[in-house]
Amino acid sequence: MAGESNFVQPAIPKFDGHYDHWSMLMENFLRSKEYWGLVEAGIPTAAEGVDSTEKQKKTIEDHKLKDLKTKNYLFQAIDRSILETILKKDTTKDIWDSLKQKYQGTARVKRAQLQALRKEFEVLHMKVGESVNDYFARTLTIANKMRIHGEQMGDVVVIEKILRSMIPKFDYVVCSIEESNDIDILSIDELQSSLLVHEQRMSRHTPRSGSALSATIRITSHLTMSRSPDQPLYEALPSVHNPPVCCVGRFSLPSIFAISGLHLHA
Repeated sequence: MAGESNFVQPAIPKFDGHYDHWSMLMENFLRSKEYWGLVEAGIPTAAEGVDSTEKQKKTIEDHKLKDLKTKNYLFQAIDRSILETILKKDTTKDIWDSLKQKYQGTARVKRAQLQALRKEFEVLHMKVGESVNDYFARTLTIANKMRIHGEQMGDVVVIEKILRSMIPKFDYVVCSIEESNDIDILSIDELQSSLLVHEQRMSRHTPRSGSALSATIRITSHLTMSRSPDQPLYEALPSVHNPPVCCVGRFSLPSIFAISGLHLHA
């Protein structure tokens, strides 16, 4: 009994204008209450000109009561300003069909939206500096919208799209995944997990930003302090007769001097 009293009732999904997402949540909610049949089929009616039996009359009355309860859920889910635009509110089915017509659009509108999503999916590429998680989120958002609009898209299509649209630093990882896995049975979650592991490894081996520059500052500071005021900087370097070119990280020594505001001169 204690467990029943502590049971939390699921919240009624609020309609926020995004019909496809809300309708999926609301359908699941009404199915959990065993009321979805009223949305699909409406309230049964007695055949015209035929006297109903007591059992049939009771069934119809039970459905009307359930329909009132279902309408109550919809009224709580829909804002008043939206509800006022729905002219026919006699049954749950009337309300649902009106919302669907208003916000999901006609078949022509859905086809136009699907074409736009296909184009967006086609040109989709990972951005420089974008994380694996962020890129997967962008790709899956578009793919799911396409599926909602009627596109028959399997996971393998999404996987192939991701693999061929990664930034160049993932090229060797992509090759490794393609050679060691059967793409037809590889799941999106498995692919994401594998790419995340490689991303973490690459981030650990990437030099920290500014480390090379800080090294150049230390070198030039030391040379500046150790030479006399009138002594050319290259003469302060031991055993060097020509302007030196040594590498510190990605910077040659002349570049170091330029960064530090110093100049080599004879």
